[in-house]
Amino acid sequence: MPQENSDPRNTVGKILDLEERTGFGDLAVTGGLEVFVSRHWPDAAESIHGYSKFSPDERKAAIARLRIRLQPTAGDRPDAEEAALYRPVAEMKGVGAKRAALLARLGIATVEDLLHYLPRKLDDRARFVPIGSLRVGEDAAVRGRVEAVEQRRMGRGLTVVKAAVGDGTGFLFAAWFNQPWLAKQLHRGDEIDLFGCVEFRFREWQMRSPVWEKAGEGQEIGRLVPIYPATEGLSDRLVRSLVRQCLDRYAGALRDAVPADVAAEHHLLPKAEAISAIHFPLTPADFERARRSLAFEELFLLQVGLLLSTRDRAGTIHADSGRLANSLLAALPYQLTAAQQRALREIRSDLSQPLRMMRLLQGDVGSGKTLVAVVAALHAIEAGYQVAVMAPTEILAEQHAANLSRLLQGLPVRVALLTGGTAAKDKLREAVESGGVDLLIGTHALIQETVTFHALGLVIIDEQHRFGVVQRSQIEEKGRDVDLLVMSATPIPRTIALTLYGEFDVSVLDEFPLGPKRIRTEWVGERRRDEVYDRVERFLDEGRRGYVILPLVEESEKIDAKAAVQVSEELASRFGGARVGLLHGRLSTSDKAAVMDEFRSGRIRLLVSTTVVEVGVDVQDADFMVIEHADRFGLSQLHQLRGRIGRAGQEAVCFALADARTDEAKQRLAAFRDTSDGFAIAEEDLRLRGPGDLLGTHQHGFLSQLRAADLLRDVDLMQRAQAAARAVRARGASPELLAVIERRFGDVIRWLRV
Repeated sequence: MPQENSDPRNTVGKILDLEERTGFGDLAVTGGLEVFVSRHWPDAAESIHGYSKFSPDERKAAIARLRIRLQPTAGDRPDAEEAALYRPVAEMKGVGAKRAALLARLGIATVEDLLHYLPRKLDDRARFVPIGSLRVGEDAAVRGRVEAVEQRRMGRGLTVVKAAVGDGTGFLFAAWFNQPWLAKQLHRGDEIDLFGCVEFRFREWQMRSPVWEKAGEGQEIGRLVPIYPATEGLSDRLVRSLVRQCLDRYAGALRDAVPADVAAEHHLLPKAEAISAIHFPLTPADFERARRSLAFEELFLLQVGLLLSTRDRAGTIHADSGRLANSLLAALPYQLTAAQQRALREIRSDLSQPLRMMRLLQGDVGSGKTLVAVVAALHAIEAGYQVAVMAPTEILAEQHAANLSRLLQGLPVRVALLTGGTAAKDKLREAVESGGVDLLIGTHALIQETVTFHALGLVIIDEQHRFGVVQRSQIEEKGRDVDLLVMSATPIPRTIALTLYGEFDVSVLDEFPLGPKRIRTEWVGERRRDEVYDRVERFLDEGRRGYVILPLVEESEKIDAKAAVQVSEELASRFGGARVGLLHGRLSTSDKAAVMDEFRSGRIRLLVSTTVVEVGVDVQDADFMVIEHADRFGLSQLHQLRGRIGRAGQEAVCFALADARTDEAKQRLAAFRDTSDGFAIAEEDLRLRGPGDLLGTHQHGFLSQLRAADLLRDVDLMQRAQAAARAVRARGASPELLAVIERRFGDVIRWLRV
């Protein structure tokens, strides 16, 4: 007789049930759950690797992951209706091996995948336009009578079928290329519907390769039609046909992922209704409501997953009298901006709570983030704790050390710098461990095992996006219940900030201590390069300082930018008496420091540099910049570079040298020329390049899986989803919810946490 438990999944499943009933205490089986799974089902052991060291929430998530592995094949599922969603799409009518391969390229392997392959926009094909009222460039639906059809052979094997269509107000000529069978399908006297882009060429109204069908058929024209981001070989019509087939058979199997109380509070459509309405809407309002319901769902699932993957926020109250901070503020020669005061109130409140502070301080270049961070540090130091400031480069760490030492002069605060190039490291480490250093500034050197703090209470990370989450965790683990303040001078669109930093509270500095920046930006074609450098020569003759920024360090076969070394030699020859310096990432630490010292002191007046100066380099009286091949930089990166000049509030000028050859590059450079607000720049960069290019491939993983959410429009949804996710985290997520999150975003969450 067959044994019930011959499948190891049955045995493991029962132990998982017991583990859940006992509160995820790793007490369900002697030796621990990880050992048990490794013995009984080795193939699944990696799903809970490290289980004994996990927090309760992490254990819940790990078990949810394992339960997905436990799920039997579709035919054996107890809920056969829901199991049908996991059928291979290749089994559907009309999908053979070739189409299945094309669908796989879109990430569509199952029925569920197909139903969640959402349209990217809606074409309004419901309103027919008389031919006599057509306008060039519009997408229009036309109904008319076929007056003539002809087929022509063009050069190189090209075939054109052309039909003349009239409706009593005028004539339209529709042309289809390499579709010779249409000559047999279209007949004089037929009433047909057309939809396409209207052109006026050779004194004729035309449509090239329009969608067509017999008048009144209503499949593709005469209604609202969703448009999919289909790949070559898969037409929108085919995708819609397959989706309709799936909805007709499997809509009832779709389950609501959002808890019922959350769905009711946010007025979400039931999942099956939302999926049906977004694929086949009756009105634009139906389409948008369905999209927003599905967008909320995916943002909510992602936020819950991200929150459950972070450390518990229980912390220590870091209370102080404010004496040190007030002493610094009283000595400043200027008043804090309202934004700085607001951020400091938020930080002071965080430090006084029995929860770990996790705050993102975001502000444009020159908005005063460093001062806010210093005041936060003084609160922690007066409360008896040490503070660590971690910067991404030695140049920036050294600059912070110099600036903060000067700013804190006269206060009882011991400041030290630790980088790879620091001398007498052993002595410094001893001072840090004994409590002889209050404020330690450094690079990745801070997270070395040999660095031990006496009482680390606050970590400040500058340019957070340049560090991985693992590095952030390593510095946090140098203390107990450490408060965390991360800073970014790279403006991030609000929806992306709320996603990437979902566990953080956010403070935004949207004002400037020295008033609005007075930087004029000029976009200049490369043929006028000599004119630009004539103006640079005049600036140098007047004793002014500035930068020339290049996209490369040395010649590349792929990009024909001049090498930084070559350009610096050319400019030194051209400008004679003006000292020209060179800075790039391949210089040694000591050489970089020497170049920067000479530039700050004025011995170097013109600094030729790669983008190593993009972040943090602070030379107050630099007031001009030339960016060579500006079309090769992203919009946000251009803005960061421009932030290196005019830092004392003086007038400055930035020249963007480029011959833009694409529409996107022209729009980018025009936006750079016309826009100075960093947050507006970030939104425009997102619009022009998309989230993948904006953030890089590491973070593109999660963005590419947001099917319904619109990162430009859905700020309100993100905020609401984040609040709902925090409430669910506080009360505990159900195993069913965790399983959905793992299936939908498990890999993405792990990518974001690397």
